[in-house]
Amino acid sequence: MEHQVIRSVHEKDAGAICSIYNYYISNTYFTFEEDILSRHIIKERIWQVTKHFPWLVCEIDGEIVGYAYATSWKARSAYRFTAESTVYLKHDFVGKGVGTQLYQNLIEQLRKSGFHCILATISLPNDASIGFHRKFGFTETGIIREVGLKFNRRIDVGIYQLILS
Repeated sequence: MEHQVIRSVHEKDAGAICSIYNYYISNTYFTFEEDILSRHIIKERIWQVTKHFPWLVCEIDGEIVGYAYATSWKARSAYRFTAESTVYLKHDFVGKGVGTQLYQNLIEQLRKSGFHCILATISLPNDASIGFHRKFGFTETGIIREVGLKFNRRIDVGIYQLILS
């Protein structure tokens, strides 16, 4: 029987997070990062993010299979009640409900912390991610055309928004 827990990230999770994220860097255009990241870089990001925002992991039988976190949308003070959300799963755990549980927890933590708006930026096309975000009530607010270049391809980005209050 599986033992699943969703909890706050620890520095020791950096290796597992690195492995999950590096898969997406190498194999997809869902992230615009192009260079593989080290554990050290992920540890630094964990430290920076968790100063002000939640970062959650899903652990099944002791293995990290996904994570979700929020960051600031922009640095200006008027944006202080807006967050940008991110979720990544071990690629063989997509479609098993892990992302839904992580996102539900992340959204609830942001709501309790007084955030008003959550934004998600989605590399297009990505019907799975769009459907996932719509399930939580995110709506499309716009598309930025050809803003990214990865794998010799120009990539559009959709902006999706969830108003919490």
